[in-house]
Amino acid sequence: MRAKREYRDRDSVEVSVLDALVDRSEEGMTVFEIRSHVEEDIDDLEGALATLKEDQLITVDENGDRTVIKPDDRVVPDPGEPQDDDQSVFDRVRDRLPF
Repeated sequence: MRAKREYRDRDSVEVSVLDALVDRSEEGMTVFEIRSHVEEDIDDLEGALATLKEDQLITVDENGDRTVIKPDDRVVPDPGEPQDDDQSVFDRVRDRLPF
């Protein structure tokens, strides 16, 4: 599953993190789990997480010795909401280009 369309016009690392988190929105993910799903440098990943937290698009919960990151509810599409699987060619190219 992918993050809602209105949250896809962000840095590509941020979008990749949001997409990974949306896939596991109920249980959340640790930084190590995110890193295994998002193939980016750890510094870029940390920067993306910091920005997403600052923009209140993710929550960070500490459960004893484990830190779990979850997407904010507004980022997760509703179950009946159509996905952007039918993106235009322009949208797919734009998502892949570094801006």
